[in-house]
Amino acid sequence: MKGSVVKLDATYKALKGFSDFKGYPLKIKVFKRTNAREAQSQKTYWNRFYQKFSDYLYNDLDCYDNYAGSVMKDLRSFFNYLIVEKNMMIGNFHKKFYAYKEDIEIVTLQPDQLNFLIYNKIFEDLLSPTLLKVKDIFVVGCTVALRYSDLINLKPSNLEKENNQWYLKVQSKKTQTYTRIKLPVYAVQIFLKYKNKKRLLPFFNLVALNLYLKRLSEKAGWIEEKIKTRQKRGIAMVVYKDKLKKIHYRFCDHITTHTMRRTAITTMLRLQMPEHLVRKISGHTAGSVEFHKYVAISQNYLDTETDKVFEKLNAMHSKNNSKFV
Repeated sequence: MKGSVVKLDATYKALKGFSDFKGYPLKIKVFKRTNAREAQSQKTYWNRFYQKFSDYLYNDLDCYDNYAGSVMKDLRSFFNYLIVEKNMMIGNFHKKFYAYKEDIEIVTLQPDQLNFLIYNKIFEDLLSPTLLKVKDIFVVGCTVALRYSDLINLKPSNLEKENNQWYLKVQSKKTQTYTRIKLPVYAVQIFLKYKNKKRLLPFFNLVALNLYLKRLSEKAGWIEEKIKTRQKRGIAMVVYKDKLKKIHYRFCDHITTHTMRRTAITTMLRLQMPEHLVRKISGHTAGSVEFHKYVAISQNYLDTETDKVFEKLNAMHSKNNSKFV
């Protein structure tokens, strides 16, 4: 797939950049026979490579665990390919290339925020033609739970009408699975507004759309401080919007195209749609680690709302008892 090729190309460029910048020659020794001395030499070489390459990724390129871990996984896969597919005797030193995993916080809209974007006509009238298009794309994305690559490439043929009900039928580029989603009236109206021969929604460059989404969110008033953290070698650290002035990010600064799919999934779960039905819409497998992050978020939301109910009940109980004191 195109995405995999782009990812591997980035790994290649990181390796080449490391070799050129640090003057570290990259070489793979193929053993003709078992030799303890050569094996020890190669072990030392690859241990040293791992340490220096890791330092280059973290210190020189200022990468975080997700990217550095992805690069190390690519390297391990490459070495496994040489061993398994090409039958090359190169040792198993690559198994020591530890790949860190980073658990990045999922940012989603609350149901009342999504409701505001859908139904607040006063806010809508304040938007420029460009931001109005961005809002419409965002609203649809927060409703249908599609990946952005699938959403932006929707065609009129993806829109179906059956028994006076509108549906969106999509085959995911990533998983190749088909999804058929029943559409609410507001989503149908948006699709019909922009529908042309090629697309169901206006097209924006991804970088431009992410910038516009932040502007839209800022205009909506979602400017409360939301501290951003990332991890390096498993250690969390605060990332500032302005590092010199120690200015933190705001909620609107976190909004991207990823927020759409995340919001759609968490909204369905928060409103207590069964998990297996949400997975059917989102295209996640039953054992998906990513999907269970959404479940955890939704459970926290439900727990918070439940606590509010119990607090209100307790307040009522205390008030009633005070009458008899």
